[in-house]
Amino acid sequence: MFHTSQEVIQWIQSQINQGMKLGLERMEWFMEKLDHPERTVRAVHVGGTNGKGSTVTFLRSILQTAGYEVGTYTSPYIETFEERISINGEPIPEADLVQVANLIKPLADELAETELGAPTEFELLTAIAIYYFGKLHKVDITIVEVGLGGKNDATNVIIPFISIITNIGYDHMNVLGDTIVEIATEKAGIIKNGAPVITAVSDLEALTIIEEAARRKRSTVYKLDREFSYTDLGPSDDSEFFSVKTTYHTYSVLTTTMLGKHQIENATLAIMAAEYLKQFYALYIEEEHIQAGVKNAFWPGRFEVNGQIILDGSHNEEGIKSLVDTLERHYSNKKLTILFTALEDKPLEKMINTLDALHAKLYFTELSQPRAAKAEQLFELSNAKQKEIVINWQSFMTEKQKEMREDELLVICGSLYFIKEVISILK
Repeated sequence: MFHTSQEVIQWIQSQINQGMKLGLERMEWFMEKLDHPERTVRAVHVGGTNGKGSTVTFLRSILQTAGYEVGTYTSPYIETFEERISINGEPIPEADLVQVANLIKPLADELAETELGAPTEFELLTAIAIYYFGKLHKVDITIVEVGLGGKNDATNVIIPFISIITNIGYDHMNVLGDTIVEIATEKAGIIKNGAPVITAVSDLEALTIIEEAARRKRSTVYKLDREFSYTDLGPSDDSEFFSVKTTYHTYSVLTTTMLGKHQIENATLAIMAAEYLKQFYALYIEEEHIQAGVKNAFWPGRFEVNGQIILDGSHNEEGIKSLVDTLERHYSNKKLTILFTALEDKPLEKMINTLDALHAKLYFTELSQPRAAKAEQLFELSNAKQKEIVINWQSFMTEKQKEMREDELLVICGSLYFIKEVISILK
């Protein structure tokens, strides 16, 4: 019997030794035992390689501004574990988490004794989230972020109103496959019968996979730059300005403080999703809600400007390219110092070579985590003229902040796990 959130979290995290088990058999078992809470979750399902969390944030902010109670299930967390299950941006209350965990725990023990085996950490948390939003605290709408891939991801037991596939790139290739076609097939697995899919995927092979999956499911595809589009109106020091044209409405000038052209794209996906919910599910969403929701959206650790420090959880090649593009778009007149580390299963050479092109001074460090790459390994992959290894990154940050001039910025990037640790130090 659990009494505190910490006890629940320790139990969930103790399942990390179960590793990764793709497939829906254990989740379907849970749903049957729990009287199918997934059938009562009013959901939007968000998948893709990059931009999932930001798209969730934009859509939540729009819906919340319109007066709706919005649940979100996201990963990973930045500040507290509980924030992965949130209502209107606030983490699940301790009493609710404990109540649901006490219901799930005996079922998890029972499942472990079957031929299906024990649930994973992610499956446990997903079961808790779905039961919470489907039975215990029914919100107006829940936005669910895919954990990994889509087709075999634990979240794929839900039946959403709409699905969003942000983009498709090379990430988690050890699990999802070596080719865009294989990865796209996994991502397209979240498309459900009759539920439309909204996507920014531009790769023709990947788009073909998505459209074929949608045709089989009798689902409509709304594609960026075809059924809806945005126009980049340019940046200011702390904002992006853009316009959006959807199937239903045109927004002449929108503003977001989430910097980068990729964030304009993510906001546009969220706007198209909000428009669809308005048209087909009678949600009361007016232009003023779109305007304010997009402007007020904030997602920590995604090009987060903290004085002269920029925190960015870019953790794959596409993410690093977006980071570099955003730095050049907003801070081309600044002298940059990069502090970088990453997990060893990432495309390290491509990520580092992209950073090399900035002609900044690169410092390489490492995380105290089993999957972390070694600083020396990262250092050797770099062709930068100015590069160093720093093992004690905390001391490095402290000293760097003291000595930085007005025209300098410290950019910390490469892993959301790293950003999480940095934010805890900064706070």
